[in-house]
Amino acid sequence: QDGPQRKKRKSEVAEVDKQLDILAIGTAAGSILLYSTVKGELQSKLDGGHDNKVNCVRWHQDNCCLYSCSEDKHIVEWNTQTCKVKCKWKGDSSSVTCLCISPDGKMLLSAGRTIKLWDLETKEVYRHFTGHATSVSSLMFTTVKPMNESKPFDGITGLYFLSGAIHDRLLSVWYIRSDRKEKNAVMSFAVTDEPIFVDLTVSEVKEEPVKLAVVCRDGQLHLFEHILNGYCKKPLTSNCTIQIATPGNDGDSTPKPVPILAAAFCTDKQSLLLVYGNTSQPIIEKVSLNTSESHICLVRDIQKVLSLKTDAALTKVKTPVVNSDTKVLVPGIPGHSTAVKIPASGKEKKKNKRKPGETEESIEERLGALDIDVSKVKTPDGLPQTDSFAVLLVQGLESNDAEILNKVLNTRKENIVKNTVARMPVHAVIPLLHELTKRLQGNPYSASLMVRWLKSVFTLHASYLSTLPDLIPQLGMLYQLMESRVKTLQKLSRLHGRLFILVTQVAASEAVQEVPEVNQTAKLVYEDESSEEEGSDDEMIADKDSDENWDEDEEKEEQSDEQDMTVEKEINGDSDLEPENESEEE
Repeated sequence: QDGPQRKKRKSEVAEVDKQLDILAIGTAAGSILLYSTVKGELQSKLDGGHDNKVNCVRWHQDNCCLYSCSEDKHIVEWNTQTCKVKCKWKGDSSSVTCLCISPDGKMLLSAGRTIKLWDLETKEVYRHFTGHATSVSSLMFTTVKPMNESKPFDGITGLYFLSGAIHDRLLSVWYIRSDRKEKNAVMSFAVTDEPIFVDLTVSEVKEEPVKLAVVCRDGQLHLFEHILNGYCKKPLTSNCTIQIATPGNDGDSTPKPVPILAAAFCTDKQSLLLVYGNTSQPIIEKVSLNTSESHICLVRDIQKVLSLKTDAALTKVKTPVVNSDTKVLVPGIPGHSTAVKIPASGKEKKKNKRKPGETEESIEERLGALDIDVSKVKTPDGLPQTDSFAVLLVQGLESNDAEILNKVLNTRKENIVKNTVARMPVHAVIPLLHELTKRLQGNPYSASLMVRWLKSVFTLHASYLSTLPDLIPQLGMLYQLMESRVKTLQKLSRLHGRLFILVTQVAASEAVQEVPEVNQTAKLVYEDESSEEEGSDDEMIADKDSDENWDEDEEKEEQSDEQDMTVEKEINGDSDLEPENESEEE
């Protein structure tokens, strides 16, 4: 709204009435949406205050003022009329998770792990409190007036407030003193599990006890009733515990617990609204309090309450009446068209009802009617394609479905892994890395499969990962895992080498033992006659030949030449004559 705001009294009252129906919603992106519950539409959006997820939003008693805290460590004061930041200051060294405004509207409680009380005029810390070991999830004032009425009341001193934290089974009560010495809780309430919803009745008189309703994560409701009158050392236990269970009829004899989701006190402070059942369809019931019993179990048959009647959907498809000049485009592959049957005038329209004997057209026939090649549509071997793998992977990561993730991540084909990683959206890269890191810590067999996915992710999405400011903490676990695996690689290689040598030696010795003994005795022995005996034989032959009047000189020369030749060949091993031929020649 531009220009000076000069309004009459009546218009100001009307503005206040308009503000009462507005719901402020903090988003994970850092913006705050103002939603009108009467109109059922978004009225305005508050931007520019936070850079990270909004954790808590609180309306001030002045309806135009809104306070919010975020993961970015800041607290923002908004003007909802101008939709602009009125003031912004750093609330803690870590994220601020919860806010609560004091009854007089001049102080603000903020909590991350430690709790701080701020003066809203100066935006300075008025008091510090120890807080919890984990992030605070609930903050609320339990008293509006101090118990000691003798001293003048400054609006905050002497008040009690309550705080609860995630994974903490103790709800702490704190007392705001005039001095800054005491920072610890004055008393605590013990519950069975982490509190998820807390409601209380504010004590306005000194003798009036504070009634506290705490819903735990295990689905139980604990009721406390205590007069806040100073320090209490031991944690206080609940006066009454309420549970809800099914009757255990209809074949199933064992009653099943029904979780309580939330609880709130009614204006009379004697009855309680319980919200139980399913989060998508909760059941709200008003219950009168009877804290004389320490444990109450309410039997409720939620199946009968939530039995929904679903009628079978009837589809009536009618062929549109078109002219012959009209061109109809059919969904499917671009360029394909089909002729639309024009119903003849004067004939009744054919109703899309099957007769008892007829069968419904198959998908293949319908695709044939669209002039699409069915062989191209069908996938080979019935396996999903890379597109569907990428879709399945994203669905599995978003829903954390182990069955889908196992189906996709256990694939062995390199090209499918690469194509799936290439087609997946960028926002799913970090969740995929977290899932791969978790699986790498498990079975070594699965680790060998996950390394293929890691390789593809780092190869294809390196440019995106390098743009992330918090990449090192995101991948810290993966770095440590790789370093621990690589450290043992050298020792394992040495051990592998030694074992390989041992195994080969054992195998060689076993092979030697298994070889049968060779028979060393010769099967055939051939003895060659000496050259001297040959010479004597030749002389005898020569003597006989001389009696027959042969020419002795020529015969002797020939015999001596032949004898020298045979001796030389025997010495050199060049004798190519067989023993039988030699004997013939001799």
